[in-house]
Amino acid sequence: MTALAVDDAVKRARTYPHGVISWVGADGYPVTIAAPHADDPDGEIVLGPLPPRQLPPKGTEVGIIFSHIRPQPGMGYDERRYVDVWGPAQSKGGLLRVRPTRATGWDESETPFFEYAERNVARGRDYMEKAGAKPRLSAFWTVFLATRLPFLTATIIPVALGGAVAANDGHFAWGWWLLCLLSAVAAHLAINVFNDVADADSGSDEANVNPTPFSGGSRVIQYGLVSRRTMAITAVGLYVVAGAVGLLLALTRSTELLWIGAIGLVLGYGYTARPFRFVHRGLGEPVVAIGFGPLMAAGTYLAVTRTFSWETVYASAPVGLLCALILYVNQIPDRPADAATGKRTLIVRWPAARVVRGYAVVCVVAFAIIAAGPLVGITPWWTLLGLGGAWWAVQTYRPLAERYDAPYALIPVMQSNVVTHLATGLLLVIGYLIAALLS
Repeated sequence: MTALAVDDAVKRARTYPHGVISWVGADGYPVTIAAPHADDPDGEIVLGPLPPRQLPPKGTEVGIIFSHIRPQPGMGYDERRYVDVWGPAQSKGGLLRVRPTRATGWDESETPFFEYAERNVARGRDYMEKAGAKPRLSAFWTVFLATRLPFLTATIIPVALGGAVAANDGHFAWGWWLLCLLSAVAAHLAINVFNDVADADSGSDEANVNPTPFSGGSRVIQYGLVSRRTMAITAVGLYVVAGAVGLLLALTRSTELLWIGAIGLVLGYGYTARPFRFVHRGLGEPVVAIGFGPLMAAGTYLAVTRTFSWETVYASAPVGLLCALILYVNQIPDRPADAATGKRTLIVRWPAARVVRGYAVVCVVAFAIIAAGPLVGITPWWTLLGLGGAWWAVQTYRPLAERYDAPYALIPVMQSNVVTHLATGLLLVIGYLIAALLS
C-alpha cells in the first residue's frame, strides 16, 4: 500500500469507469456498492446515479476503490493497478460526492508487482506479529532458501574438474574426492548463510526492494522465516564441518592443503565480513574467481593425488572467471541497495556501458584460455568441448545492456549466465573424462 497525494489520487481515479463504495452501516455491518463513475469537478469524486436507499447518510466516512487487472490465460494477471480514497459522503440527485481526505494506490507500470510486495514486507510482518502469527515454510524449503542450494553448482563444477584432471593422470580415488566435495560444499553453504547475516547487519538486503531468484540474498531473515541468530549458528556449524574434513584431508593426504584451506577461509569469511569486506571494496569478483576456480580444483587434485598440478590451475581458470561473472551479473539488480548501504561493488562503481563491456572481455578471456590450452600442450584436445559454453555467454551478453535497468526482465539473462558457467564446466569435465578413457 502506497500513500498518494489526494490531488494525484483524484486524477488517477478519473481513468476508471467504475468504483466500489464501502462504509459501515447503522447496524454495524459493512455495506459495499458498485457504481459508475460520473464527471468529477475539481478535487471531488462523483459516482452514480444510485437509488436514494443505497446512498450512505450524509457525512458518513466512506472508502472508494478503483481497480483494474487484465487476465492472462496460463500466466495470471498483468496491468494491475488501483486507487483507494476515503472521505465524508455527500449526496445530491442520486449521486454520491466525496472530497477525499486521504488516498493510497499502486500501478504495476510504475512499481512492478514483486517490488510492490517487497516494499510491504515490514508492514506484513508487523501485522502478523500483532496477530500472534509467524510465517512458516516446510523444513525442506526453509533449508533450500536459507542455504541457496541451487548455487552449489559453483562448487560442484571445480571439484569435479579437479577430479577429472586427476582421472586423466591416472590417480583418481572416489573416497578422497567425495571428502573434498563434502568439505567444499559445507564451505560454500557456510559462505552463503554467513553472507546473508552480514548483509542483514549492513542493511543492504533490507534496502533491496528488487530481489530475484538470483539476487538479493535468500531473504529468510527479512521475511522472518529464520532468525539472524539461527543463521549465524548455522554458518559456524557449516564452517566447522568444512574445516574438520579439510583438516582430515591435510593430515592424511598433504599438509599443503592447510595453506589452500587457510586461503579459502580468508576469502570466504572476508567476502563480506570485517576487516576485509572484499565485496564492499569491489574485489568480490576476483575473490570468487580464485576461490571457485583454481583454489577448489587444485585443492581437489592435491587431496586426490597428493601432488600439486599447475595444469589443474590453468584448466579451472575459465571456470573461476565464469563463476565470477555470475556474481557480477547478479549484482546488477542490487546496485541501488548496495550503493545506499556502502557496498561499493564493481556494478556500483562502474557505469552500465563499462559493466556490459567488462562482461564481454571476461568471457573472451575465459574461452581464449580454453582454446589455447591444447594448442600449447597444457590441456587435452577434448577440452575444446568447453567452447560450447560460449553459446550461452552470447545469449547472456546480447540483452544485457537493453535490460540493465529492468530487474525482473534480467531474470532470464541471469539464468543463461548461470548456465554458461554450468555448461562450460561440465563440457570441460567431459573432455577430461573422454581423454582419460582414450589414453
